[in-house]
Amino acid sequence: MITTPTTAPQSRTDAEQFQRFHPDEEIGYSEWITITQPMIDQFGAVTLDPDPMHIDPEWAKAHGPYEGTIAFGFLTASLLTQLLRSAMEWHAERSHTSQGYYMNYGFDRLRLVSPVPVDHRVRGHFRVIDVRPADEQGRVVVKLAATIDIEGSDRPAAVAEWLTIWIPPSA
Repeated sequence: MITTPTTAPQSRTDAEQFQRFHPDEEIGYSEWITITQPMIDQFGAVTLDPDPMHIDPEWAKAHGPYEGTIAFGFLTASLLTQLLRSAMEWHAERSHTSQGYYMNYGFDRLRLVSPVPVDHRVRGHFRVIDVRPADEQGRVVVKLAATIDIEGSDRPAAVAEWLTIWIPPSA
């Protein structure tokens, strides 16, 4: 079950949201998201990965090292966009692309530190590391320090240096 913020959507455009980033800015924490077995199963189905450690609770309990199923690491990482939107209280609807648009640009670093057991909650914590021009067309790369925490655990599920890029309408 995905927990969505209860606050009203922000009135800022994508451009205004993206341009607000400054180096060393603390963005904050997202809402918690519960990782459910149906989420894990659906992720396995769409990625064509039938690993029983993730999708077979009986097998995972009898043979796996974690006493039950765990989220796919890439499922955990794929939640970063939703977690960032939640931390920023950013409405999920995209502004018209005539104002420009943002996209994922990749990672300088991504580590899957600890597995997320089924029915555990995760949240994101974000801080801006760097903001830099990408090219002479006005594109801007923002590097974020991203941590995905597991509720009740001293170790995070993932840590990353995540790159996003703002592409203005003229680019």
